[in-house]
Amino acid sequence: MVEVQSTGHSWDGIEEYDNPLPRWWLWTFYVTIVWALVYALAFPAVPLLKGTTQGFLGYTPRDQVEAEIRRFDEANAPVETRLASVELTDIQGDPELLNYANNAGAAVFRTYCAQCHGSGAGGNPGYPNLLDNDWLWGGSIEDIHLTVMHGIRSPDDDDTRYSEMPRFGIDGLLDDREIDQVTQYVLSLAGLPHKQSLARDGAEVFEDQCVACHAEDGTGDRMQGAPDLTDAVWLYNVDGQADEATIRRIIHDGPFGVMPAWSGRLSESHIRAVSAYVHGLGGGE
Repeated sequence: MVEVQSTGHSWDGIEEYDNPLPRWWLWTFYVTIVWALVYALAFPAVPLLKGTTQGFLGYTPRDQVEAEIRRFDEANAPVETRLASVELTDIQGDPELLNYANNAGAAVFRTYCAQCHGSGAGGNPGYPNLLDNDWLWGGSIEDIHLTVMHGIRSPDDDDTRYSEMPRFGIDGLLDDREIDQVTQYVLSLAGLPHKQSLARDGAEVFEDQCVACHAEDGTGDRMQGAPDLTDAVWLYNVDGQADEATIRRIIHDGPFGVMPAWSGRLSESHIRAVSAYVHGLGGGE
């Protein structure tokens, strides 16, 4: 039996022996090095400033993915062409087209819309619930298509749907007392607890400053994207529940939400698909 020599190193009485690694382990290690070098030369591997080395085989999984995408695009081309050309109101009457639009629209929604409107389209504070029948700009499929196409206050689209609520407090259009008064009046419009004495005075402030957009009875105006103040749906409140502080803040600060225009990012067929999908979620008119 050959005695293994010590390296001469010792820690706390423990000797380190000069015991070589098993040959099978060394050869496996060498093979992995060679394999890595061959792989780096054969396939895209080494990152460069722009892209990677392509390898002498010229193969990449991306080519396979692109080929699959092209195959599906070619297969879907006829139905996409038809979807992009028919009247929007005719989509629902065509079972094949509606089925394709719902599936494609759901994919578009999950990719581009769920971040704001929620994965189930139930909305978030400041982002509308798309499941109910309360629409700022209209809930017909034509209205939804127009909103998706051009956005709301989208800075890069000249045809965007636009309105702006004044910043009554920030810009000094109303003083704090008047803001308190009209806040109470808005609460009264929705049938919520309010201070009657302030609400009476707030009715005059509302008539002077708010009826041009929200109408005399507070039911709003979809042509301007002005919300109905008489129902139980509140865009900027958690869980859609109104509270005095939030209403006052909105009057004081003036909301200015932006929805991007998708006309330059999605194809016409995809815009129509997501419009049909949203229209069919339950709140479409």
